[in-house]
Amino acid sequence: MFIRPLRLLLTRPAVISHFHTLPARCAPRKVLQQFKLADIGEGITECEVIKWSVKELGTVQSFDPLCEVQSDKASVEITSPFDGVVKEILVKEGEVAKVGQGLCVIEVDEEMLGSSSAELVEPTSFSATELSQQIPNLKSVQDASRAEHILEESSAPRRLHPMDPNHSHAPVPNANSENVLAKPSVRHYARQHKVDMALLPFGSGRDGRIEKKDIDAFLSHGISSVSVDSTLSIPSARDEHDVIVELGRTRYAMWKAMTQSLEVPHFGYSTSLDLTSLHSLLPTLNAHIPEHFDPSTSSPLSVNASALHPAPSPPPVPESAQFTRLTYLPILLKTLAKAMMAWPVLRSSITPGSTNGGGKPSLTIRPHADIAIALSTPTGLYTPVIPCADTHSIYSLSSQLKHLSFLGRQVPCALTSKEMPKRGATVTVTNIGAIGDGEYAHPVLVPGGGVAIVAIGRARWVWDVSRSEHGERRLKVGVSWSADHRVLEGAELAAFVESWRAYVEAPERLIGEGI
Repeated sequence: MFIRPLRLLLTRPAVISHFHTLPARCAPRKVLQQFKLADIGEGITECEVIKWSVKELGTVQSFDPLCEVQSDKASVEITSPFDGVVKEILVKEGEVAKVGQGLCVIEVDEEMLGSSSAELVEPTSFSATELSQQIPNLKSVQDASRAEHILEESSAPRRLHPMDPNHSHAPVPNANSENVLAKPSVRHYARQHKVDMALLPFGSGRDGRIEKKDIDAFLSHGISSVSVDSTLSIPSARDEHDVIVELGRTRYAMWKAMTQSLEVPHFGYSTSLDLTSLHSLLPTLNAHIPEHFDPSTSSPLSVNASALHPAPSPPPVPESAQFTRLTYLPILLKTLAKAMMAWPVLRSSITPGSTNGGGKPSLTIRPHADIAIALSTPTGLYTPVIPCADTHSIYSLSSQLKHLSFLGRQVPCALTSKEMPKRGATVTVTNIGAIGDGEYAHPVLVPGGGVAIVAIGRARWVWDVSRSEHGERRLKVGVSWSADHRVLEGAELAAFVESWRAYVEAPERLIGEGI
């Protein structure tokens, strides 16, 4: 007897309308969040957006790469903090964004915002009416929610976090025309004229970008991808005219840093170190490089060292950090770190006072020796840091140098905030002897670059008459120091260098002190 009333109840329009409005009320509320550029390094106030990895109205997952930015010190890949849809890109490729400025607007579920950093996102006003206006041809909010659900289902599978052990990096392809910096219109212009852009040198545009006039100049010589052999017989016409080249971000940062260096009163000190004892020690050190640094030296033992108990295994060393020959530089770094531990002022960093002049600057003494290495790369000059250099062995320091050099040679530069932390170092080392034949230099200390910098020249054999009446042949290297005279006295720097000399010219002390 209840069947007929129930049928009448279910066929009433009011009840049916009520059931149809439930999905709109229960659907998750969408909100717009403005993702802002975070502070990625000390002294960095702006970054240039090099490349966007997402497009507008595209779906993005947590830890997916959003964009790649280039700062004054390194290039950094920025990832998404949550799942959502990129509604608007606020900073285009090639434009500069200030720290704290919005990079893009991402639409996310309101319930997913709890795990996101409030410093990196900023809520944007949002309503169901705005959503229906942004997505054309949608009749209601229910259709908008259904469309977003379809977009999420059709998106690519979730990618792993870069720090996940199962995450694999795609191999870097060989240099070709696709890796050349150029606009799409320029690439189309090159294809029309059958020009292989990989054959062109650096362009006249910003950061070496290829422009149409570069292709025209290339074609004016009668050169194309099908007549490469004639490149050597045709003289270059570019040498006949002046070429104006804009400074890239790295070189412009160097320009600004060198200008700021005029604020630091420099004190210079130059001397030479005797490397004869290290020269005699180096063959022995090279003959006993640990096998995890040089796998080619591994040889199976007839007796198992782990027969009784597993022996401790050395830390894994990436291929980019492996080496086959030891040089003088890691030994000089090790002895320098030992001397820095005896001189706290060389382990100090400057904290300036308040901007209104009411507070005095202070010095922060660090517990370990943080040493920066001046690294010349294809994209400019960088100063990555080897933190706690006093805790490293000579072999470990050589491995660190090899790895940093590998990262710096990548284009774009692969050095990140991990290798170039905010706090920087207290002493910087530049090895000018590895390039030129000079013995001495005058290095420049920039604000934030520590309290001193040393340039190491090329080592050479000389006849030294200061040790005996007849003299003897010695291997010596020139070192040139520049220190912040606001912090270091001249006598302190000279005494510190003598402390460093005592370790360099008598390396046996390292064995006695347990290295």
